[in-house]
Amino acid sequence: DSAVVDASARVAPTAQIAANCYVGAGVVIGEEAFVGPGCVLLDNVFIGARSRLVASVTLCQDTRLGERCLIHPGVVIGADGFGLANDEGVWVKVPQVGRAILGDDVEVGSCSSIDCGAIGDTVIADGVKIDSQVHVAHNVQIGRHTAMAGCAAIAGSSKVGAYCILGGGSEITGHVELADHVQVSGGSSVMR
Repeated sequence: DSAVVDASARVAPTAQIAANCYVGAGVVIGEEAFVGPGCVLLDNVFIGARSRLVASVTLCQDTRLGERCLIHPGVVIGADGFGLANDEGVWVKVPQVGRAILGDDVEVGSCSSIDCGAIGDTVIADGVKIDSQVHVAHNVQIGRHTAMAGCAAIAGSSKVGAYCILGGGSEITGHVELADHVQVSGGSSVMR
């Protein structure tokens, strides 16, 4: 009874929405999906069948989750990226108008963040596994079945191939591309 669900939201009959959730306009929640306590789904979010938001997850406008995703507490997906331009010494915010799109069977650990795209979309492919406290910046593309350990970070517009492994605390700088099957050791930096 404490959930607030916009009248235009489409919630499958087998889906569950827990206490103190907010479900915005145009949201679609698939069959057998679970939206745990305190989750916020802003306008036009899509959640695929059997996906599970454990608790206190925020999905910003236009975010898309595939089927069977598991999103742990405190995750934020689709917030603005760090898009700023320096105008004579003053930082000016650049609008972030892309989406965050996650494929099927993606898992995101607690307190991780995945930014929306600046112009295009941020895309996390099927089967990607992301540990806790990981940051994925705007316009990043991550290939199928890649795994990222805790505190790893990928800066804007980088591309990580399929079946890669990023160790804990590793970082990929912006506009870098990794081929498939790359392993980056914990604490390492990929600069080019």
